Amino acid sequence: MKIGEFSDSFLPVVDGVGRVVYSYCESIAKTGNEVSAIVPLTRMGYRGNYPFEIIDYYSRALPGLEQYRMGMPLIDEHFRQHLDMTEFDIVHAHTPFIAGPEAIHYAKKHHIPLVGTFHSKYYDDFVQISGSRIIAGISTDVLVAEFFNKCDEVWALSQRSAETLRSYGYNRDIFIMPNGMDIHTITESQKERAIQEFGIHPDVPVLLYVGQMNWKKNIALILEACASLKQSGQRIQLVLAGQGHHEEEIKEKTEALGLTDDTVFTGHVKDSELLYGLYAAADLFVFPSTYDTFSMVVREAANAETASVCVQGSSAAECIEDGVNGLLCHETSKDLFEVLSHALEDKSHIKEMGLCARKTIPISWDTITQRVLERYQYLIDHYQETEA
Repeated sequence: MKIGEFSDSFLPVVDGVGRVVYSYCESIAKTGNEVSAIVPLTRMGYRGNYPFEIIDYYSRALPGLEQYRMGMPLIDEHFRQHLDMTEFDIVHAHTPFIAGPEAIHYAKKHHIPLVGTFHSKYYDDFVQISGSRIIAGISTDVLVAEFFNKCDEVWALSQRSAETLRSYGYNRDIFIMPNGMDIHTITESQKERAIQEFGIHPDVPVLLYVGQMNWKKNIALILEACASLKQSGQRIQLVLAGQGHHEEEIKEKTEALGLTDDTVFTGHVKDSELLYGLYAAADLFVFPSTYDTFSMVVREAANAETASVCVQGSSAAECIEDGVNGLLCHETSKDLFEVLSHALEDKSHIKEMGLCARKTIPISWDTITQRVLERYQYLIDHYQETEA
């Protein structure tokens, strides 16, 4: 097969979608199929070590969000010529925005099937950007629902995310295709390196969050719960790893709650080996986000034998059996505090849950890629039958 993966983000941006598209391309290439990433142009240096082609188009940094690029494929004539000369059997759009319409245009022009994956709660993003639920609703209808209605098949990462997409007005079938992950053994030296790098005290329980520094991730719940833990006499170390739009505000709230001496802000951890060690150094991974449609970080924590605490009913919680391979709480700081407080009383149970999480939660990219390729081939065959 010849496959085109279209995305608005890609390396060196390391957000969730960019990482997923890279993993799709890398894993598919290992199977002997031809795959290309159609993505915004970034300063990536030498790229000859990638086992797939990158077809990139002109882009500019977004004001205030310099880590992201806004693609402008319509004005990039070299890109258009390159794309027109490339033959795909199927294309897959991981965004309804800039790269998404490019995928639609290519699929229609070349009479091939188009898959669209629903990755994010776009309505929540529109509310945060515009400050208006009316504008967010209109934008979701016009930009999101209409895009997915033009796809030949739509994939969601979880049952909860499929329900979210249906709430946007999409009413056709949705195929559930979760993301995979790179399953690997984390060494004691990686763990010790993270402990030294971030000044972690081995004798104090470590609560870890990895993700965007953005209020939509429910970071306020983490801070408030940790403040309650401290007030109750429980010693903790809170490690917040990531960067984002609200980082300074989060630091201000951390100080206001009296948690400055108990909190480590790592910033964006580019070194994956260091990040793996950080997961392993944590006692619990705390991820109360209800925004995410699929949580790669919960799976990465599980790979490190670290159990997660998630909000009951969230997409992140779909892989968790409460008290067995992780913990669930209600979406309140009070309940999160109570769950954490109870858990920290029994470190042996925390360890047992981490071991079970490692056995039950991670799914390898090789496994997911096989499912993806089988579905791609089915769609190609079905499309050709309907076109005949």
